[in-house]
Amino acid sequence: MDNVLDKIDSEVKENKILVYMKGTEEAPQCGFSAAVVDIFKVLGFPFQTRDVLQNDELREGIKQYSNWPTVPQVFINGKFIGGCDITRELYESGALKKLIEEALKK
Repeated sequence: MDNVLDKIDSEVKENKILVYMKGTEEAPQCGFSAAVVDIFKVLGFPFQTRDVLQNDELREGIKQYSNWPTVPQVFINGKFIGGCDITRELYESGALKKLIEEALKK
């Protein structure tokens, strides 16, 4: 599990916007993952995804890494933002766009 946590930590730090989700950006496998992908597509910022359905260790590891029990999980600039509901709330308030713009400046 330590190797998985190290890999997650590296990916989170290397990507400005990273979403751990069920499925892929092109083919989300649950409604919550699809909603998060749609939000980022509407905003038009580049983002990366990791499919937790392809690897059980990754699926469990991300929950341990963030101390958050569900997927999708959104990380911006190395910081855990939350799941679908929090991402949606931040989007609707305009705060998500500001967070992303700030992250992309660095």
